Amino acid sequence: MDKKSSPQQRRSSLGIRSQRRVREILGAAREVFGEKGFEKTTIFEIAQRLGTSEATVFTYFESKRELCMEVLRGWYYEISAELEREVALVEGFRGRLDFVIRKHLKHLIEEGTGICALVLSEGRNVDQEFTDLITDIKRRYTAPLMAALAAAQKSGEIRPDIPLRLMRDMVYGSMEHILWGHIQGKPLPDVNLTASQLSDLLWRAFMPPRQQIEALVQFRAEVADALHRLEQTYA
Repeated sequence: MDKKSSPQQRRSSLGIRSQRRVREILGAAREVFGEKGFEKTTIFEIAQRLGTSEATVFTYFESKRELCMEVLRGWYYEISAELEREVALVEGFRGRLDFVIRKHLKHLIEEGTGICALVLSEGRNVDQEFTDLITDIKRRYTAPLMAALAAAQKSGEIRPDIPLRLMRDMVYGSMEHILWGHIQGKPLPDVNLTASQLSDLLWRAFMPPRQQIEALVQFRAEVADALHRLEQTYA
């Protein structure tokens, strides 16, 4: 293999049949890495799942590490492209915030728990190449939210005094905590309910002080109205 070119460049020059084989290997590897994690996964098991040999896998991927990195890159680029298309179609920052949170929880809890565990565990790896990959895929994946935050801050929809990166970390950091709990064996949370609760909590933290006061006034009015109706009921 040409050591001067990247693994992606080497595989992009393959013929149609070989590219199909690469996709099959990546599909099987995603399943096994998701089920067992990096350390417990073997190339032999991936090959077995495909009904082929380890030599065939090594024809396209030089090592288990390279294969794992390509699995993560491919999966995250898929969901990043989907997010980039769909977030732009949602009106207003409040709606976009809710959409991003709901989408993230559905992707990683309902569809990709194994891959999520792999990212969270391997993301703490000291391997520089792997660390660079995680940084790259997270940058692209969080870019739609960062763009929505920047636009909302510019328009006055959200507070101007909180750094964008801090708000981004509040969103994804809170979800990572939820995901870790699920990975470590806690019951599967209700995704829609959790998304609604988290979205509402973060929105209240991000909204401008004036809107916070208005929301509090409205809440007090609603409570007063409810109490009045309760008194009328039992009068």
